[in-house]
Amino acid sequence: MPKRLPPLNTLKAFEASARHLSFTKAAEELFVTQAAVSHQIKTLEQSLGVPLFKRMNRALMLTEEGQIFLPAVREALKTIRDAVEKLHEQDSTGTLTVSCMPSFAATWMVPRLGRFHAKHPDIDLRISANFELTDFEREDVDVAVRWGNGREYPGLTSVHFMTEDIFPVCSPKLLEEGEHPLRQPSDLYFHTLLHDEMQTDWRMWLKAAGVADYVDASHGMSFNYSDLVLQAAIDGQGVALGRSFLAKDALKRGLLVKPFELTLPGDFAYYFVCPENNFQRAKVQAFHDWLMEEASDDS
Repeated sequence: MPKRLPPLNTLKAFEASARHLSFTKAAEELFVTQAAVSHQIKTLEQSLGVPLFKRMNRALMLTEEGQIFLPAVREALKTIRDAVEKLHEQDSTGTLTVSCMPSFAATWMVPRLGRFHAKHPDIDLRISANFELTDFEREDVDVAVRWGNGREYPGLTSVHFMTEDIFPVCSPKLLEEGEHPLRQPSDLYFHTLLHDEMQTDWRMWLKAAGVADYVDASHGMSFNYSDLVLQAAIDGQGVALGRSFLAKDALKRGLLVKPFELTLPGDFAYYFVCPENNFQRAKVQAFHDWLMEEASDDS
């Protein structure tokens, strides 16, 4: 008995030659030369210590040992092919787990998922909403969508796909109702500022508007999710700093308005993040391409 299994190529050459009873036809099927097939068969016979073919003039026949060996080789190759097909199916179909920030999921991605499903009905998306950095080696996550400066993901494939602008947004009723309707930036003094734990953004905007010494950026209500900030603004509880993509739908529906024209570029952007080997998988590529297309349509 050989101590090691024969090389896979020798088994493929044997199976093809036995099926065709011809080294030449086997070589054509395997896209190699007839001499290469003949060499692989000799290598296999030497490895096994028995002849597998009877070589006659213009004819090739299996020996008794070859007839015994052939069914097992065919079954083994079929098992390998089936396993490869299953791996390919897993790469292009099945569950795809995406980790993303809760506010981004609620206000931007989830309303658009119907279009992804229509394009890729064989991929079952699983959305995991959280703020934590993903440990791809320990967690069952294929892709993460993160908001940052792009330098937080060493060793991973990181693709920028969306940059947001920031500007104040509020309920339309704040423009006209109340004792101090919102007409100019200094009117923010009389209104509640809504924060998503990024008070530095309000400071930047108030400074750019020339009212930083008049309006205190540190006062107001704070929320840990951006979608809660937007909802509070929709309900008329104050003025929020909207992010162009997250606030887009509410602005389009008239639930929110921009009281001022001043818009600032955001310091952070959205990134598609995953390990390099994941990025090569068909279903990950499908999600990446869809995400890029949606972001492009929104720009």
